[in-house]
Amino acid sequence: MSNLVKPKFGKRQLKGRPFGLILVILAWSLAMGWLLSFATSAQGANPVSTIGTVDVVPAKYQLGQELYLENCSTCHIPLPPSVFPTETWKNLLQDSQHYGAQLKPLVDPPRLLVWRYLSTFSRTQLKDEETPYRLKDSRSFKALHPQVKLPSPVQVSSCVSCHPSAREYNFRSLSSEWK
Repeated sequence: MSNLVKPKFGKRQLKGRPFGLILVILAWSLAMGWLLSFATSAQGANPVSTIGTVDVVPAKYQLGQELYLENCSTCHIPLPPSVFPTETWKNLLQDSQHYGAQLKPLVDPPRLLVWRYLSTFSRTQLKDEETPYRLKDSRSFKALHPQVKLPSPVQVSSCVSCHPSAREYNFRSLSSEWK
């Protein structure tokens, strides 16, 4: 009867199996991690842009950003979308009168791409807040410049005095007096 109860495997054969199982799990985990990292980099997951914006712009919004810069920077320094609320950008895109100048309005699909970019990266408007159309009225602009003595009147062109690369849409680099 003792032969019926004896295990088929000896103690020696069981000693190496847990270690081997751990090695297989470790190798599988490393392989899956490597494959996932390869897959996400192959799909172009947020390449670092040469534009010095504050926000990293995902690939699906980059064409909208490029169209925004192409259309707006021909006349003035393009402002980061977060400076104004979404309502301001919506009104600006729909209006052919742009701060006293008659503009040819954007048409679809470029208008939709620019709108997606601006609406995604702009801020929300408070319920009791009036829709700002000038920098001096922007709550976000004031919050970003708390102790800065701003020129009067505040104009988009005056951004270059503190942000020398603002024309290249880089508001991160500051003039030597602010470093």
